[in-house]
Amino acid sequence: MIDKEKAKLNPRWQWTKFIVVTLLYLVFLLWVKSWWGLLVVPFIYDAYISKKIHWQWWKNSDGPVRFVMSWVDAIVFALVAVYFINLFFFQNYVIPSSSLEKSLLTGDYLFVSKVSYGPRIPQTPLTMPLTQHTMPLFNCKSYIEWPQWDYRRVKGLGKVELNDIVVFNYPSGDTIVTNDNYQAQDYYTLVYMLGESILSQNNPNIRLADMTTEQQRAFFSKAYATGRKYILENQPTYGAIDSRPTDRRENYVKRCVGLPGDTLQIRNKVVFINGKANKEPDNVQYTYFVKLNNVTLTKLLGDEYEPMRKELGISEEDLQSLSRLHGYDVDNNLILNDNVKQYDGYMPLTHKAAEELKKRGVAKAVVPVKDTDIYGGMVYPLNAFTGWTRDNYGPIWIPKKGQTIRLTLENLPIYERCIRVYEGNDLQTKGRQIFINGQKADRYTFKLDYYWMQGDNRHNSADSRYWGFVPEDHIVGKPLFIWWSSDPDRNGLSGVRWNRLFRWVDNIK
Repeated sequence: MIDKEKAKLNPRWQWTKFIVVTLLYLVFLLWVKSWWGLLVVPFIYDAYISKKIHWQWWKNSDGPVRFVMSWVDAIVFALVAVYFINLFFFQNYVIPSSSLEKSLLTGDYLFVSKVSYGPRIPQTPLTMPLTQHTMPLFNCKSYIEWPQWDYRRVKGLGKVELNDIVVFNYPSGDTIVTNDNYQAQDYYTLVYMLGESILSQNNPNIRLADMTTEQQRAFFSKAYATGRKYILENQPTYGAIDSRPTDRRENYVKRCVGLPGDTLQIRNKVVFINGKANKEPDNVQYTYFVKLNNVTLTKLLGDEYEPMRKELGISEEDLQSLSRLHGYDVDNNLILNDNVKQYDGYMPLTHKAAEELKKRGVAKAVVPVKDTDIYGGMVYPLNAFTGWTRDNYGPIWIPKKGQTIRLTLENLPIYERCIRVYEGNDLQTKGRQIFINGQKADRYTFKLDYYWMQGDNRHNSADSRYWGFVPEDHIVGKPLFIWWSSDPDRNGLSGVRWNRLFRWVDNIK
């Protein structure tokens, strides 16, 4: 022990440690290309060599001060280390919803690599570690909005590839309503939905299909203004309207099914890239109408059918959706085809699970849900009439950095958010003319790459079909493996999905 203490005081040993630490630090600065970090080198020199600053003064203090400060020192060091590691190397992410089932399951904990695609230099650097945007308990912002740094990404090991599962910041999360009951709902969808509903009540004969492009644009502009005004006038219900910086928006995880420069189209549920059908995930799910065979929902949720539910991967959430058809959908006039009322309900299923329910006599009929059966929600772009649905969508060209597109009033709604919000331009229209930063424009060259993300649970996923492109500055990282998995439907050890532990995400195709 005495020899170790002498070694610590040995000038040669101190110089060795200083050189090693400094070299590692300089390699890091070279990687992130941030030479402001050189200001820290004199402090590293002092900590190991000159020792002019008494960094651990509290070690010579009285008992209580020494005890308290030792804990403060340990906590501060841990927070700084976690902040640094999460920022540049990896972070934990838990699957909160069923949008990627049955590929990634609710309750899967992912080890997400920032190095795979290259970590971002923090845009909002002053934030509390281990929080995304809100402080637990205090329910206030966990970050300070100043300073805001421009987007810059450090070189990574690779780039986003087709069919990669990717963690990213929710693009449409730049604006939110602060009431907890509505924070999970997309702000823009809520505004347009409210606005269109109010305008339709005042004029039930509105037919967008009969309008010119200019008239449609005027209608959607009025709908947005009306919906926003309604929210502002009803703050006790919705809360205030607030904004979030890019890196403080919610983290989402989806599968990348479209790359920059690709032309994507969905035909009868199948994604086509540049005219070629993309491979569907092995465990892709769609929604099926179900006619039960003398079995009740309560019985399906009971112990008798527990083994079957576990084998087929049918969750309690899946079964609960059976009750929507004759309840929520009827009450909200979402049924487009009255013939579907013959079924007991609908639920998300893999093709295998749908077949097994019929084989085992649990269901008399299991039939895929179509666009013409149930209203699937408003799709992107929200400010245009396209006739697109979640199962028949596009074609749509995905913007690529450096490529130029011809702008028209017809395709402007698709790219307007990219130009105005993600790339920070002022965009106005006068009649059929488009003005960008005050200049008349009929073309635009994109500054960022964009991606198209979808969930494997195709009828139960809030994805690019509803809020559009994911800009490159929103990409967080790549999930490498599942380090823990717990089934929310089961307790204790029976809820641990042992077969999923340390499973590589790249192997989930």
